[in-house]
Amino acid sequence: MGRPSADAALAAVAAALLVAAAGTVVAVPTDAAPTGDDIAFDAGVPDTFDFEATDEPGVATVDGERFDALAPALDAAEPGDTVELRGRFDPEATVVVETPNVTIRDADDPPSGATAGDGDRTGTDGQMPVIDGAGEGDVLALNASGVSLDGVWVRNAGYAAEDNDAAVWVDGAGVTVRDSRVTDTTFGIWVDSAADVRLVDNTVVGRDEIESRTDRGNGIQLYETADAYVADNRITDARDGIYYSWADRVEARDNTLWDLRYGVHYMYSNDCRLVNNTAVGNDAGYALMLSEGLKILNNTAVNNTGQSGHGIMLKSIDHTTVRNNHVVGNENGLFVYNSLDNEIADNLVAGNGAGVHLSAGSVRESVHHNTFARNRVQVRADVGEQVAWNESAGNYWAGAGARDVDGDGVGETRYRPAGMVQHLTGEHPKASVFTGSPAFEVVRLAERTLPVVEAPGVVDYRPLAEPPHDWRDYYDRDH
Repeated sequence: MGRPSADAALAAVAAALLVAAAGTVVAVPTDAAPTGDDIAFDAGVPDTFDFEATDEPGVATVDGERFDALAPALDAAEPGDTVELRGRFDPEATVVVETPNVTIRDADDPPSGATAGDGDRTGTDGQMPVIDGAGEGDVLALNASGVSLDGVWVRNAGYAAEDNDAAVWVDGAGVTVRDSRVTDTTFGIWVDSAADVRLVDNTVVGRDEIESRTDRGNGIQLYETADAYVADNRITDARDGIYYSWADRVEARDNTLWDLRYGVHYMYSNDCRLVNNTAVGNDAGYALMLSEGLKILNNTAVNNTGQSGHGIMLKSIDHTTVRNNHVVGNENGLFVYNSLDNEIADNLVAGNGAGVHLSAGSVRESVHHNTFARNRVQVRADVGEQVAWNESAGNYWAGAGARDVDGDGVGETRYRPAGMVQHLTGEHPKASVFTGSPAFEVVRLAERTLPVVEAPGVVDYRPLAEPPHDWRDYYDRDH
């Protein structure tokens, strides 16, 4: 005789246990569910930027020789030379750098590394040198290897997203763009098939007057590149903050990304590291797609509640580690779709609409030592089988009441964050109004203690007794 169906078993278990549970109150701690409190998080970003450009005529100096236009100065530079800029340049066409190992920098600023900047380094006259593209095509093309752009404001590229109009176009290996400002642009910095590029401590601001984010360009575009380093940049008002397309072994760390479609967007990019970045107030925080071997470590995704609303999305992602991230106040904390053999560990997942949403056969993940708290739904599992996330040590579930009899920090009774009740309400949505009723609490109790049916969903065999994280820091209340 086969096992009963999930619906039949649900009815039988509820009927059998309602009598036994009569007079019993199932207490749920207040930290188990969201309270509607605002998330207390300050990413340290401005509402708007108020940059003031110099009107002084541009002067470029190369080895003591002065030029009143940028292109002739760059043509005169030899490998290893420094081109120092003051004032404003208004080139009539894209300025192209063809000489390798040339440095282009603010004449009044100290050498890079002498001061810490925020993409707003200004020299002794208080203003950065400006290269203005007048709204046509690319502004500055760094086509030679080893070129450095340091402390320069590049702005006003063309408006044609289909033509990839960019403020800074990089087509040379080993190029560095640092401590610079890129504004009023479709694409900010486009790296095109160039390896070993470094983009450090820049501010990239797109065009917020283009209302649809999908019609904008990306802040930083990494196309067919390898071994790039992208760090300490601030990116806003673009389509995606950092976009990867066939970009391998890229390390991106300590970037701040806000008011975007996706803070970070991977496509067909393998073996990359994403470390200690902050994505706040975007449609989605980190969108990982069609890639493998990623390391997603120590990042923060807060209040990403737009059209897709994911804190971290894994779509067709395999063999990837998602560890030590804070995913708070998003529509979905983690969305895992058609992804296999990933490790999701040591993350704080709190205050989201759904803590984790599993879909499309994502059934071979290792999920452990995470803290799930204050999510409206801890786990939503659109899967056709029961998924065991772990066997030796699981996750902390606020309100689950895991009982640790032997004091090893791990509960002895399994927990079903997505099981029989979710299966039934998925099949019969009208039953959702009863999910907080005593009958459904009895069913949940039965799933822990009398597993008569293995309904599709998620099971945590060894839930943690204490939370690895303190989520209360994200809420405006004393604790």
